[in-house]
Amino acid sequence: MQIEIQVLDKHFYLKRPFLKKFCRKVVENAWQGCTDEIVSVVLANNRFVQQLNHQYRGKNKPTNVLSFENEYPLAGDIIVAYGITCQEAKAQGKTFSAHFAHLLTHGALHLQGYDHLTERQAKKMESLEVKKLALLGYANPYKGV
Repeated sequence: MQIEIQVLDKHFYLKRPFLKKFCRKVVENAWQGCTDEIVSVVLANNRFVQQLNHQYRGKNKPTNVLSFENEYPLAGDIIVAYGITCQEAKAQGKTFSAHFAHLLTHGALHLQGYDHLTERQAKKMESLEVKKLALLGYANPYKGV
């Protein structure tokens, strides 16, 4: 598996030492199946994510993570917004790293075809997220939220 990481918001480096190594570890942990695919991770600011969210989803506001599936061998893109990630981590009483790992895992699962549009889909995806994050030593991100 090849993971390409682009850091557009340098603030990520302040919150997460060994940033690129961390991203690779989390995405590889979340990945199931074909390992010769390419995943692009973009670490951006809220404004950049808001523009993408508006352009592709019709929602003119920033969001924490966006995923865009592509054709093999490029599995897709995971784009994480720094500001929203910080705000949510603080509001939920989580460390930045724990919440960031959750968002990367969530995005990676979307690229693999998982979704949360129905209650059944959401339960399956959330269960996988909890299992994958536990392997990295993180608590259930849905507990107490």
